[in-house]
Amino acid sequence: MAINTDWLALVDEAIIEPDRPIIDPHHHLWDRPAVKALPGSRYLLDELLADTGSGHNIVATVFIECGVMYRADGPEALRPVGETEFVNGVAAMTASGDYGPIRACAGIVSLADLNLGKAVNEVLEAHQNAAPARFRGIRHAAGFDPDDRVRNSHTNPFPGRLSDPVFREGFACLAPRGLTFEAWAYHHQVPEVTALARAFPDTTIIADHFIGPVGIGPYAGKREDIFEVWKDDFTELASCPNVVAKLGGINMSINGFDWHKRDLPPTAQELVAATGDWYAHAIDCFGPDRCMFESNFPVDKLSVSYPVLWNAFKLIAAAYSEQERQDLFHDTAKRVYRLDV
Repeated sequence: MAINTDWLALVDEAIIEPDRPIIDPHHHLWDRPAVKALPGSRYLLDELLADTGSGHNIVATVFIECGVMYRADGPEALRPVGETEFVNGVAAMTASGDYGPIRACAGIVSLADLNLGKAVNEVLEAHQNAAPARFRGIRHAAGFDPDDRVRNSHTNPFPGRLSDPVFREGFACLAPRGLTFEAWAYHHQVPEVTALARAFPDTTIIADHFIGPVGIGPYAGKREDIFEVWKDDFTELASCPNVVAKLGGINMSINGFDWHKRDLPPTAQELVAATGDWYAHAIDCFGPDRCMFESNFPVDKLSVSYPVLWNAFKLIAAAYSEQERQDLFHDTAKRVYRLDV
């Protein structure tokens, strides 16, 4: 994924409400040795701090799994624990205060293969032991589409994964450990997430990225039709009290807005004009106290800079009360991920 820093810098905006405390509840860290010639193949603490320190008051972040720093040896099922070990070290670096007041990776969400069924307990325990103060849950992505033009999730999902009996046997191990589940799928899979939420009402489910509205391949040029179906499905999902919505991650290439193909990157106003209806509907049906804005960096950095993205969120939030804005930017994430910030 190439990220053109010079291109992003072509849009420079004044920071809206620079003092407002923000928890960014969704970002990644990685180092892709095989593609180091590409800008964006390295996104570690230095790069994260450059973004979070670019004007908005980011007080803490939550790391979400992305398949990095797995153990090279040992049982296959336990190799993802290496990611938790790595990220917990990054979190300890900023907890020292040597990098300023931010507490990066204050919450950690990693991968455990729920297709192991009850045997996944060993993996969950290993994650918790690796980061007892920070490990909060798992994401086992389920984004699947039968069309070859749509890239499926990196976990190689199969159709109907969320309803598979063995997967659900593994899923049932989360709530007893106080762990959350990040639901990342595609827009036509929202009913599958709803069915999962209803089957496990004691498990907190975080709906990532609006559950992935796809705008490429067979879905190109069909955004209005997709939006109308998604609205009804997302309203039904919101009827599950154990689900909260993470709002962002809609500027990826898979979403089909093609910001990265323009001569100039989008402004905050342009982002709101193009995507604001998705945010407004999600907040309307979930309520601000069950919603949180997210950066999804560096993936969304393909399309927009960190300062401009959070400016767009603040423009969207301007219609809400002060307490509602506090929920959207800070309090919902603090509560859901049990953060002390």
